[in-house]
Amino acid sequence: MLRRTNKSLANQSDEELLELYRSSKDLAVLGALYSRYTTLIYGVCLKYVRQEQSAADAVMDIFEELVGKIAKHDIRAFRPWLYTLAKNHCLMRLRKVGQKFTVPFDPGFMYSLEIPHLGEDVEDQEQQLQRMENCLQQLPDLQQLCIRRFYYDDKSYKEIAEMEQMDLGTIRSYIQNGRRNLKNCMNG
Repeated sequence: MLRRTNKSLANQSDEELLELYRSSKDLAVLGALYSRYTTLIYGVCLKYVRQEQSAADAVMDIFEELVGKIAKHDIRAFRPWLYTLAKNHCLMRLRKVGQKFTVPFDPGFMYSLEIPHLGEDVEDQEQQLQRMENCLQQLPDLQQLCIRRFYYDDKSYKEIAEMEQMDLGTIRSYIQNGRRNLKNCMNG
């Protein structure tokens, strides 16, 4: 196989690199894609694990996870998908060691390229998280179920549709309407 130059990989979009990796299974391609976001991922990990060495270890572990997960998921926008993967990885890591750490959930993030930053006020964070949970519980049952599976369980629309034996469009509608209802509740 011809070795691609770093320069040729750098000129390609995330989606092109993702497709190239899927077809070639060349780790250099995946490495070029992931290296664009290592600083971002390190910041996400540091926010959760709060230890520099643990965050650096998590960045490496997440790269290893990518190798298997990319084949299993229909990734439409790599950056937000990677952010969610990193967040879930860190939460699982904290769960394994028995630590509890909560952060506020912004349902608008999936359509944003901005990473939400936490304020310093822990009480305010806890209030926001509690408000989000209260708003989630007010959603109709199927909207709530789909939102939880999508955001908390890191399931794709397709996976949720298969699990719930529903049409993909119906799942998409429940998530979209649930997200809108959550936003209205949080802002109301």
